[in-house]
Amino acid sequence: MRILPDRFVMLMVLAVILALIFPQLGTADGPLKLGLVTEFGIALVFFLHGANLERQKLVTGLKNWRVHLLIQTTTFIVFPIVGLVLYFGLKAYLPDFLLLGFFFLAALPSTVSSSVAMTALARGNVPVAVFNATLSGLLGMVITPALMSIVTATGESQFSVVDAMIDIAITLLLPFILGQLARPLLKSLLAKYKSFVSKIDRTVILLIVFSSFAESTAGGVWAQFSVLQFAVTLSLVLVFLGLAFTYTIFASRRLSLPLDDESSTVFCGSTKSLANGAPIAQILFAGNPNMGLIMLPLMLYHQLQLMACAVMAQRYARKTEALEA
Repeated sequence: MRILPDRFVMLMVLAVILALIFPQLGTADGPLKLGLVTEFGIALVFFLHGANLERQKLVTGLKNWRVHLLIQTTTFIVFPIVGLVLYFGLKAYLPDFLLLGFFFLAALPSTVSSSVAMTALARGNVPVAVFNATLSGLLGMVITPALMSIVTATGESQFSVVDAMIDIAITLLLPFILGQLARPLLKSLLAKYKSFVSKIDRTVILLIVFSSFAESTAGGVWAQFSVLQFAVTLSLVLVFLGLAFTYTIFASRRLSLPLDDESSTVFCGSTKSLANGAPIAQILFAGNPNMGLIMLPLMLYHQLQLMACAVMAQRYARKTEALEA
């Protein structure tokens, strides 16, 4: 049972440290030109996501509408309501960029790979997990910027929701559709080089994290951020995660869902996607010197959800084995 940070999380921490030491390398006008590199990388990643999607798996999980409704309302209604409470309730105590980061975390779609992997480990309903994780990612391209416009209209970071949706459609959705259309030609090649494709995905996320924190460092943002604020941020992320688990488990049992559907709901409904979140942040907060700190709650949540879900998946697996015995 893994509860320690995996290699990717350690590389993400290293990217943050390098951005703090060498911020000039990751800025938009820096020698590495990371703005162009990440823009191309994001399009490539979503093209590969589209090419990897097996439509038959979505069709298999389509009929379980109660679970689908619970997962999607948790992701795009319950989470954002909690985010709004935090955003407006703590305005007098935390800086705007941190509150924006918490609401951004709340507005994001679920993970794809992690939620499906954890559901499989828990011996849950994998087709349901595949369907909801994919649907969540697609809905998030529209719903996330729409939700963000609620708080940015009253805060310091403002943007046009229509422009944001157009940018996301061009940068994320269009490559995804092209990848899906190209799947018949590429599926055998992608299956053969599956680990290499995964590395491309993670490399792009690392570049986004590095450039975001480099911009924040170069802009002197960290001078405004105290150890106490970091401790408060970590504590709130833990509360957020605890509420997510509590709600998904409670709601699943109130609906009398079988154990395999409950585990699917917990892992799809409680997780948030860094893979989608980093590219969306790159679009929504482009040019914002605080982007690294806006992403901080998501980065902390990403690591904590991996550790907590790994423990819970083992418990669900043991419960399933006991029922089958």
